[in-house]
Amino acid sequence: MQRASATPPIETMTLPTFPTPIRQTGIASPEPAHGLPLLRLGFRPFYLGAAVYAALAVPAWLAVLLGWIALPATVAPVLWHAHEMLFGFATAVIVGFLLTAGKAWTGLATPRGPALGALALLWLAARLAAVAAPYDIYAALDLSLLPIVAFVLARVLLRAGNKRNLPLVGMLLLLTLANGVFHASVLGLLALDPVRALRSGLALIVLIECVMAGRVVPAFTMSATPGLKLAWPRRLPRAALLASGAGLACWVLFPEAAAWGAALLAVAGVLQAALLWHWRPQLTRGRPILWILHASYAWIPLGLLLLALGSMGLMQASAGVHALAVGATGGLIIGMITRTARGHTGRALKVSNAEVLAYGLVLAAAALRVLLPMVAPPVVAWGAAALAWSSAFGIYLFVFAPWLGQPRVDGKDG
Repeated sequence: MQRASATPPIETMTLPTFPTPIRQTGIASPEPAHGLPLLRLGFRPFYLGAAVYAALAVPAWLAVLLGWIALPATVAPVLWHAHEMLFGFATAVIVGFLLTAGKAWTGLATPRGPALGALALLWLAARLAAVAAPYDIYAALDLSLLPIVAFVLARVLLRAGNKRNLPLVGMLLLLTLANGVFHASVLGLLALDPVRALRSGLALIVLIECVMAGRVVPAFTMSATPGLKLAWPRRLPRAALLASGAGLACWVLFPEAAAWGAALLAVAGVLQAALLWHWRPQLTRGRPILWILHASYAWIPLGLLLLALGSMGLMQASAGVHALAVGATGGLIIGMITRTARGHTGRALKVSNAEVLAYGLVLAAAALRVLLPMVAPPVVAWGAAALAWSSAFGIYLFVFAPWLGQPRVDGKDG
């Protein structure tokens, strides 16, 4: 039996990028616009920093692979690359999103001005310390940001009685734990392969994506398509999320149980594909700001299936990892940081040709990184994927960097 989706109130699902009024659950009077525009709301410095880092760190990684530059010997280059893409780039976007969303969900202030600047500088200091400071200093700086953001988010959610989004605080703390295990493993404090910690970080980020995209993608699709009422089997979303969590947990914690892990990942991939199909992605072909979210989410079921094949030794493990890290995570990030930045700078939710090109380049980077190594020398695949990825975020910076440093065009605060 099918039912129409029970869509929660819009303000509990995402940032306020809709033309309809947003009901706020907190008690706060509107703030007048004041202060440095770059530090008025969390998305501004963190989206900017994440885009700059995405555009620079991947070419730097390629230069390391080619022997053109060297990293400090404390951590293996491949570990630095994987860690920084997860806990440097992706985490910056998550932090910017949640600091902005926390205000939208509750009506209560999140850090701005000097406090927000301090958080952004803490993130930047960790990125620089990764290549220019002793490892223990790098680890201390890198582990500081997420607990602070978790505390800030928990505080505003509890004050506003917004319990629906409290699990996100738990996810931030779990990401902190995974990051701590990584650093402890690299420092020799834990007899554990740091790759396991990186896998857990990727798994947690993918599960955050499943939860948040599961709320916003069908809601965005319905709001943009007059009269559309999406429907799906009542238990499908929860079954897909539980199967994904179980499969990824087995992949992280019990890699020796390859058959069980592969089976769980395959089931999760099929369920996630079925869920996406019920969101009617074919209706979004003429709306780039929507199809990028659907196309990026499609990398989740594909990535889970590729991980299943990799667990059985039928494919390189890196194919599934990069399907999830580049295709799903990179694609959803470029889709959301364009959409939310447009909405929160007072601009229309209609993307330019440059943004559409950036969307295509991120998806191309994923396809090149996942598929091209099967038929071409790895260095060719790495170079092509790096060029597409960096170009995409370079385009984002060209379009959005001026907007992120300017007041909203409608004169409002934020």
